[in-house]
Amino acid sequence: MNLKSLSFSDYVVFLIYFVIVSSYGWWVYKRKHNADATSKDYFLAEGSLTWWAIGASLIASNISAEQFIGTSGSAFKMGLAISTYEWMAAITLIIVAVFFIPVYLKNKIFTMPQFLHQRYNGTVAMIMAIFWLLLYIVVNLMSILYLGALAVSGISGLDIHLCIWLLAIFSVIITLGGMKVIGYTDVIQVAVLVLGGLMATYLALTLLSEKEGTHGLLHGFTILRSEASDHFHMIFKKDNANYMDLPGLSVLIGGMWITNLNYWGCNQYITQRALGANLKTARGGILFAAFLKLLMPVIVVLPGIAAYLLYQKGMFHQEMMSSSGVLDPNKAYPSLLNLLPSGLKGLSFAALTAAIVASLAGKANSIATIFTLDIYKKAIDPEATDKKLVKLGKWSVVVAMVLGIILSELIGKALMGAGKQGFQYIQEYTGFVSPGIFAMFILGFFWKKATSNAAMFATIGGFVFSCFFKVLPRFADLSFLSPYGFSKLALQDDKVTKLYEIPFLDRMGFVFIICVIGMYIISKIDAARGTTTNGLEIDASMFKTSKGFLAGALIITGIVVALYSIFW
Repeated sequence: MNLKSLSFSDYVVFLIYFVIVSSYGWWVYKRKHNADATSKDYFLAEGSLTWWAIGASLIASNISAEQFIGTSGSAFKMGLAISTYEWMAAITLIIVAVFFIPVYLKNKIFTMPQFLHQRYNGTVAMIMAIFWLLLYIVVNLMSILYLGALAVSGISGLDIHLCIWLLAIFSVIITLGGMKVIGYTDVIQVAVLVLGGLMATYLALTLLSEKEGTHGLLHGFTILRSEASDHFHMIFKKDNANYMDLPGLSVLIGGMWITNLNYWGCNQYITQRALGANLKTARGGILFAAFLKLLMPVIVVLPGIAAYLLYQKGMFHQEMMSSSGVLDPNKAYPSLLNLLPSGLKGLSFAALTAAIVASLAGKANSIATIFTLDIYKKAIDPEATDKKLVKLGKWSVVVAMVLGIILSELIGKALMGAGKQGFQYIQEYTGFVSPGIFAMFILGFFWKKATSNAAMFATIGGFVFSCFFKVLPRFADLSFLSPYGFSKLALQDDKVTKLYEIPFLDRMGFVFIICVIGMYIISKIDAARGTTTNGLEIDASMFKTSKGFLAGALIITGIVVALYSIFW
């Protein structure tokens, strides 16, 4: 059998998945659809999502091609350390549930630009709304489509361009039903992707044990720990080749916090799932998502490490090569799935598709929400009816997906091909705007004196300083800063140089500090001039949690601390 193909039984399994998801989505739409539904009801599923639907939808939207393909590829290259994105996210979700969500719900915030408009002014909100649209389409939508199609093509043998279109069409079908359909179908998507992901892990560990003449899952894991021990460290030293991607203790006390808090707490794409619920339901859903994040490395990281060891033992060398003959880590997960027997391969293929489609649908819905509620209604047609806004939102989904297709066709391969890690691409380029956005949000939350001029500085200055620190090492010898997180690049143009580059997580930390200091200074100057600010309704009682939530949070925190202690 051709490894890059699906058997009849695989197609049957995939068809069953497709029918179940589509039928359930249609049933949810018909059962919960209201002809007089408001735009907030369509975009946010206001009040209709349960805690388990919110938690499942958060994970389904987060775990996409960049997780299955990109994270597995990064695990192939750097090992368990890439799990820091997952385990730190579990702690981050607890922080968001305790401190961020109550502020949003108390002040009736439904979109991130709305928060900026309410806290600062309309100019800041409009600039960021346009900024977010560009980021979601150019970085996220394009990368999910390209990496997803790369995986689907690698497993099924279908042309990658056809796969891009098929994934986009499937996602549009799901998205047009609104957030209710997305939220509840994501429950099935998560169940399928977890089951399929666990099958891939089981296969990888079983293959390793069989190669050593033993049998069993635990034997395979023991072999993996023993023979790929260099892939089981969470914190890299400066002489490690992967230090630029995960710079030592910065993953615990530096830029990793900015990445996670901005993604989980200041991101329309994510927080949209909880903004339509009450506080208790929203917190329950976020805590459920935090528990699921602890499981994710088993599904997306261990297969990548196992693929690395299997590759070292002589398996799928040809399958791991790019068209230019370069080892491509992004092909680790698809190469592994191709070894599954018929039927199970179809299940894992369905899991991968579920992750891609759920993430695309969630991203497209957020794009439509921001464009419709924060740009069109605010700047173009303030008198637009809810019916018109819902219709415009559906068209926005289609237009955004077409743009994503065009971009993935034009620049996806150039940006993420030739052996580059797709997951790291997404993290680095999102990191150009994350520090400024997070500074603007965190001061907007908890410092009443932050002004709109200060927010404007963080918006524009954060991006400018990120670009500055990216290119600065090309023009300056920064060797004297090497003890403080700067990493030496030994070769450039085949000549030994003294060029130093800042790891992007450290760069994010530096820019965040600059943005906070700049916002403080500008706000003080504005205060001296008599500038007034728009405060939020905040009181200490908002941050109190139930005993059940506190117990769950302590369990999650204890597990994360234990994992870092074991794999330090």
